[in-house]
Order: sequence, then C-alpha cells, then structure tokens
Amino acid sequence: MVRNILAAATVLAFSATGISASIASAQEITADRLPLEGVAAIVNDSVISFSDVRQRARLLLMSLGGQQASQEQVQQITGQALEQLIDERLQLDKAAEYELVIDADEIDAAINDMAAQSGADAQTLRSELIRAGVNPASLEEQMRAEIAWQRVMTGLYGSRIRISENQVDDQIDRLRAASKKTQYRVSEIFLFAPDEDTREQAAQAANSIAEQLRAGADFRVAAQRLSSAPTAATGGDMGWISIDDLSPELAPAVEAAPGPGLLDPIPVENGVYLLFVAAKREPAAAVTKVDLIRLVTQGASDAPLIAAMDRINSCDDVQTVANTTQDVRAQPLDDIDVAELGPEGKSLVEAAEIGKPTPIFAAGRGLATMYVCRREEGAEAIPSREDLKQNLKGQELNMISERELRNLRREATILYR
Repeated sequence: MVRNILAAATVLAFSATGISASIASAQEITADRLPLEGVAAIVNDSVISFSDVRQRARLLLMSLGGQQASQEQVQQITGQALEQLIDERLQLDKAAEYELVIDADEIDAAINDMAAQSGADAQTLRSELIRAGVNPASLEEQMRAEIAWQRVMTGLYGSRIRISENQVDDQIDRLRAASKKTQYRVSEIFLFAPDEDTREQAAQAANSIAEQLRAGADFRVAAQRLSSAPTAATGGDMGWISIDDLSPELAPAVEAAPGPGLLDPIPVENGVYLLFVAAKREPAAAVTKVDLIRLVTQGASDAPLIAAMDRINSCDDVQTVANTTQDVRAQPLDDIDVAELGPEGKSLVEAAEIGKPTPIFAAGRGLATMYVCRREEGAEAIPSREDLKQNLKGQELNMISERELRNLRREATILYR
C-alpha cells in the first residue's frame, strides 16, 4: 500500500534524553543482525533472517509509543513484522524491474524530515532507535521500500486515474443520503491473514497492538505502519459512515459500542480488524468544523509546552516553534467536526479564541494544548468537490496498490522456515 511516511513520523514517541548510546549497545545491535539464528523466510532469492524480523518487531512497537519492548511484546508481533518484511522485499523487487534506485540521500532526507516533525534531528532519532534496541538500518530499509513502492505505483497508475464529475456527484449523493442516518466516525486497522496459521499470528498481534493503543499509542500511526486496508494511508480513517456501509462482521460491534473508544479485535475470514469509534451523530445534528494544531510533549512536565507557547503569537508560528523546541511536536488536524474530539475536547475547543491555545490537558503519556485556527458553525458535513475528487483518486490508487501487492505475493516464491 502507499503509506504516508512523514505523517506517521509526527507521533513517534521518541524521548529527548539519553541521546548517546553506549558502544556496547551498538555492538549488541550489530551482532543482532547477523544471521546466526537462521532464516525466517526466503522471498524469491532474498533471505529474511530471524534477526531482521526481531529488529522490525521492535521498530513497530517503538513506533506505537514504547521505548523498550518486552520479549513477550516482540514475540506477539513477529508474525506481522515478518509479513511486512516480505511485502517490502517484493516491493523492492518490483522497483528493480524498472531499474529504480533510491539513493541514500533520499532516505537521509526522509529521516531528517521525520526527525524535524518530532522536534529532533536525524542523529537524535537514530540514537533513540539504538537505545530502544533497534538498528537504524531497519528503519532505513523500510523507508527505502516505501519510497520505491510509492514511486512505482504513482508512475504506473497516477496519471491514468481519472475521476469524472459523475463520480463526484455520486459520492455527494451517497454522503447526503448517509447524513440522514445515524453515523459513526470509525477508524480501522486490518491485519491481513489469509490462512489459519497467519490468522492465529494476526490475533496475537492484534491483542498486542490493542494493549499499546489503550496505553496511549496513536491509532493513526498504528494504522499507517501495520494496516493492510486501503485506509492505511490516511491513518485508518473511514470517515463518517452508517451501519449499512460496514460488513456484517463489523456492523454489530460498532452499533453496540457504548461510546467512543477502541473495540476488541474482531476476527474475520481473511484477517483481524481493530476498530476505533471516535464519535456518533444522529441525522441532521448540528456540525461545527474546526482547523486545529495540537502541540504535544511527552512526560509529566508542562515546561516544554509553556516555553513553546510563550513564543507563539498565531497559528502560523506553531509548526516553526515546535520544530525548534526540544520535546515538543505539532500535529495539524484540519476540518475536524468538534464532536469527534469528545466532550472534554469539544468544550476546550469551543471555549478557545481563534488563533489562541486551549488550556494544557493530559494526552496519552504526555501533555498537550490545541490551537484553534478556524471555526465554522453549522458547516455542511460534505467536503468540497475538489477535496472529494482528490480523495477518490487517492482511494483508487491505494486499492490498485493493494491489488498489485497481493498479485506479487501470489506470483512470488515464498518459503517460510
């Protein structure tokens, strides 16, 4: 799938302390990548070692917010880590057919962008990976595959996708019809598991991911890094949907949800779903749309946030200040229905002045404030035609990408050890 690398980076939970890793730690990680423990899988002629799988599992867990993954957590997610590595080898093989090479400078630039989004620099990010027991080469290889695959898919199909005005009209009609029903704002993570063995692994991984999410990990990052659904590129966001839009396996769980929150994993025929129900609205409910920038810091101290807020005069300053303030990062949230923020978040945002921050509040394992950059009362909950056209094009490209990756899997020689 086409995943947004930089969006995922904004919520990586890297601490800014303990930047320097010991030589012993680095040597341990280097040794960890040696294929001493044997081969986990062979993809065509490419070998994936158990060390590769363990490194990727740690990287995935770290991206969900953990600094030092336990052996049990690593074991629970190794199945998903292996499947991701297999996909990446297939993606790189496809890129090689077109003699597409991703330069080290491109990967470094992506890492620099990722670090800047987290309020750090590339060296800090790499050092934090080492502190968490992750070889930076695992992240670099993941980026190489993602950049290459995105470039291949965009090059092959991007210019071929044409969204007609009739398609936009049909989408508007569907949205208007749906607005007359009870609607739910739902996000999804889908762990693809086509057979019994992989379904058992996916179930274990789903439980581990759910544990991380309930501990404060960001659902969008988990979707971007782990989901096999086309919505992975948008952080798993399915938008406002009615029960009729859901499959029979998922609809009862969403309809029975007592309120906003993460649902228990839902096994289906070809995998496992994790669903997050953000909000529910009845037909014709009043809609208030806002543009927000959330300013976040990890830990219990509000000093980094206060230092950043003192330097911010308007919404235009937030990202720049976040990029130059240690332990602080900015997360833009555009065109959000205030109902999605929950009762407490809605109250904070409605009380804030345009261009001003809300009071500081608890957010996962840290603290945050939200700058309100736009508020539109009574806005129709239908995007503009241009936004719909871009959304439809993105959805189609994501579906093509998923289909092509599945085809590569069917045609490849994959041997599990």
